Amino acid sequence: MTDQDFKILQPKIPREPGVYRFLDSEDVILYVGKAKNLRNRLTSYFGSVKNKAYKTRKMVQHASRIEFTIVETEADALLLENTLIKKFQPRYNVLMKDGKSYTYIVIKKEPFPRVFFTRRLIRDGSTYFGPYTSKYRVNIILDIIKKLFQLRTCFLQLTEKNIVQGKFKVCLEYHIKNCAGPCIGLESEETYNKKIDQIKNILNGSFAPVKSYIKEQMQLHAENMEFEQAQMYKEKLTAFEDYQAKSTVVSTVLGNIDVFGYEEDEKTAYVNYLKIINGVLINTETVELTKNIDEEKEDIMLFAIENLRQKYNSFAEEILVPFDLGWLIENVKITIPARGDKSKLLELSMKNVKYYQLQLRKDEMNKARKVTSSERILKTMQEDLQMDVVPFHIECFDNSNIQGTNPVSSCVVFKNAKPSKKDYRKFNIKTVVGPDDFASMKEVVYRRYKRLKEEGGDLPQLVIIDGGKGQLSASYEILKELGLENKILMIGIAKRLEEIFFPEDPIPLYINKKSETLKVIQQARNEAHRFAITFHRDQRSRNALGTELTNIPGVGEKTANKLLIFYGSVSKIKLQSVSALATVVGLSSAKKVWNYFHSDEEE
Repeated sequence: MTDQDFKILQPKIPREPGVYRFLDSEDVILYVGKAKNLRNRLTSYFGSVKNKAYKTRKMVQHASRIEFTIVETEADALLLENTLIKKFQPRYNVLMKDGKSYTYIVIKKEPFPRVFFTRRLIRDGSTYFGPYTSKYRVNIILDIIKKLFQLRTCFLQLTEKNIVQGKFKVCLEYHIKNCAGPCIGLESEETYNKKIDQIKNILNGSFAPVKSYIKEQMQLHAENMEFEQAQMYKEKLTAFEDYQAKSTVVSTVLGNIDVFGYEEDEKTAYVNYLKIINGVLINTETVELTKNIDEEKEDIMLFAIENLRQKYNSFAEEILVPFDLGWLIENVKITIPARGDKSKLLELSMKNVKYYQLQLRKDEMNKARKVTSSERILKTMQEDLQMDVVPFHIECFDNSNIQGTNPVSSCVVFKNAKPSKKDYRKFNIKTVVGPDDFASMKEVVYRRYKRLKEEGGDLPQLVIIDGGKGQLSASYEILKELGLENKILMIGIAKRLEEIFFPEDPIPLYINKKSETLKVIQQARNEAHRFAITFHRDQRSRNALGTELTNIPGVGEKTANKLLIFYGSVSKIKLQSVSALATVVGLSSAKKVWNYFHSDEEE
């Protein structure tokens, strides 16, 4: 679009707040912007080019027309701009780098709701808390919830009708006191939902109501002379106070506040976000924003604020920022603190964003050296599986049997994304009778990691189970029993659709079929399968061929194996003379074998 074209359009542009769009000849939106005064803002793109960045000049040259929308207030312009950028993702707008799959804690919308973590948001009316950037923190939160409240983990449809008709029976979770038995009517929905309300308080950072609830239950049981239950709630109170003490309390007088720190370099802007609920730091994240045009830092900050508040479902009525934004955000007080607790909060956010920027520079320097294919693959796996560490050491398990006969399992080991055959292990199943894959997998996982734990061996960062949710759940129980669930990430890979399952997460992860992550997982799975099949075939052959030889008095398994390896079959062994057999196993054993097969001839 030329200066002459704009001069013709200029008189038609109002001097009111609004949102404008630059479009190319194919009506593709190149850029979306907001303005308090549309005519003044658009005029700044034309005329002298001395103070205009190269990208800005290119954008204007590629544009063939301008559209604009008038709005009532600045807040409306800010909201509309953000909506359009998200919808169309214009080429020249600032864009937030955010390709990660974060973890959420979900309270399922159902009678007697379940509480668990997931990596996927499903719009089914369930309540989601997060996202959490640290899986470790999610485990801590879920652990305290499990200690404080008895919740069901089953997938039963606990409708009032089903419970009254007695369709269900209590499971092991009830007997070990992890569940209060709502499936058979031992706990009312009203009582259960009171616990859910307190869980929401914990996840929202409101600790005082939870503490009051536990104290009330303790007092109630004490008054009813139910001292065992009162003691149980006293222990729960102690556990909750310990968790509360470990939470990051930034101020006891501040309420709900959002804090934003800002740094930038030539190509990228960095924004740190701290979410404070009742004076407690609940969530934090630093994001990168690619600058595609010469936008002011105020505009970039506003874009990040809108996105982060929406992402973390924040309704805080006050935000702290390091500089004047020049715009109003509806129903939000914008503060630039100079002293006191709020100033310290802003300092904390600025420290975080500066540290993030410094760490990126160090990473770039490290990447300057040549990166091997193994390093690249393992880094990709770490990102795809949202691991806290790089999976340098991977182990994969598979079972093999035919209708329960000769059951065996294999464990293959990958180091630096390549097979380490010297570390492969074979397992004869000892405790399982019949074709039970779940029990077989539990046995070998227990034997493998109990031994590594006792001997101080190197634990893998990633364990792959060849199978779906059932085998994964059975194996994960063993990790929890050994206390290794936070040290090892365990996943399952289903054969049909190559879905990746995570423990206690009902929704699978689908990785791009062409990704290096999936290829390594498939390679490990196939190698474990091959190794298990080979071992099973050897065991079956040894049992089938060696039986007749080992039945000979005075002939053991080693002698039988020598003969089978040398001659290949029992039928060929029968045809040999004593002297021929003696060259393989010695004269004494040769006579025993020959006599066994030729006893009729001697007679």
